[in-house]
Amino acid sequence: MIESININSVLAVTTAALLVFVSGGVLYLSTVEWRDRRRRQQPVQSSARARK
Repeated sequence: MIESININSVLAVTTAALLVFVSGGVLYLSTVEWRDRRRRQQPVQSSARARK
């Protein structure tokens, strides 16, 4: 069974997994940065009213 799995198959699966992992990380960081930018651009007065 192990002989049927050659190095090219292992490399292809590893490459696909890394591609999905890195793409997910980039998507996550982009979303967090977008939400943070939106939060920073809100007027200061609205957050001061929310604290009162």
